[in-house]
Amino acid sequence: MASICMYFQVHQPLRLRKVSLLNMYSGQMPSSPKDAYFNRELNEQIFRKVAAKCYLPTNELLLKLIEEHNGDFRFSFSLTGVFLEQCEMFGKDVLESFRRLADTGRVDFLAETYYHSLSSFYRDGSEFDAQVAMHHEAIRSLLGVTPSVFRNTESIFSNEIAARAEKLGYSGIIAEGIEHTLGGRSPNYVYNVQGCEKIKVLMRNYNLSDDIGYRFSSRSWKEWPLTAEKYAGWLSKCDGQCVNVFMDFETFGEHHWSDTGIFSFLRHLPAACLAHPNLNFRMAREVASWDARGTMDAPYPTSWADMERDLSAWLGNDMQHACFQEMESLGVAARRQGGEHLEAWRLLQSSDHLYYLCTKSLSDGDVHKYFSHYANPYEGFINYMNIIQDFKSRLGGV
Repeated sequence: MASICMYFQVHQPLRLRKVSLLNMYSGQMPSSPKDAYFNRELNEQIFRKVAAKCYLPTNELLLKLIEEHNGDFRFSFSLTGVFLEQCEMFGKDVLESFRRLADTGRVDFLAETYYHSLSSFYRDGSEFDAQVAMHHEAIRSLLGVTPSVFRNTESIFSNEIAARAEKLGYSGIIAEGIEHTLGGRSPNYVYNVQGCEKIKVLMRNYNLSDDIGYRFSSRSWKEWPLTAEKYAGWLSKCDGQCVNVFMDFETFGEHHWSDTGIFSFLRHLPAACLAHPNLNFRMAREVASWDARGTMDAPYPTSWADMERDLSAWLGNDMQHACFQEMESLGVAARRQGGEHLEAWRLLQSSDHLYYLCTKSLSDGDVHKYFSHYANPYEGFINYMNIIQDFKSRLGGV
């Protein structure tokens, strides 16, 4: 029997204001770095748009499906701390909809870095530990769930990151099921991690995940239209312990609009899957408790982004490296000042600010452009670096 482990990533960055040299030297920048750097109006507008198209209707549907199937339908979420803060600022109704799902006991919530950052690559590991602890506490206090499975930003995974998650007490970690990491094995099993003692890795089945997340509404796809019954049939033919179907939550209603049939697909998916006697649904924490079927060795970082599935989406060019290094260098001064300066430094770490600076072409480049609010990566670089330099002056010119 293969268990279906569905997991949805929920994140919205706090997008930056346009900050020019004229702004910086005019003396008219707001005194609060958060007010100076982050575009509250744009962020609220985007949050409410996506809430209406995705978060609220999808959560309402998921709750009905849990009730209809007497708890046999279950799944997992990972909500970033930045997203949770926007729920409290712009959408308490959204946060309440996640609370109702948590109260069913059939929805798991994963741990991650609070600020959706690349802090796992800082030379000083204390920032990564602090952000994971902040996120862990936010999930516990806001949703009443104690996370036991860790999902690093953008599913970035390596032996070293798994070891750090294990040290922090997590029993499982999420990773992309890439061929060169799997070494000819199936992603549909639970694995140990090289160099770790207890933590298990859950490998994303990217083909079946992307059939929904990316290809669902593509009329040029040979399998279009994708029905719940067809998809359940594919799942029923999978060998292994678990089929890990992981995707952005915005798949429902935002990346694929309602008129594509995506909500109808989701509405019928649990029943279509449960009609197969060899299929059931399990949460990530349940799957992570199972016996492993081998050991995974990932000496170099992998991710779920772009064709390369490495770090190149965020650290693939000189502009991205320059901004990353500048941000890392401000850590000592930001922590020393604390308060709003520390908060601003951490919000500026969100990996999205580096993602917008990617200069790739073809389909990967199109995806980066889709998410960016800049005209091009170079405009994004100038703006981000202007903000970093202004912030540096507020920290005493470090």
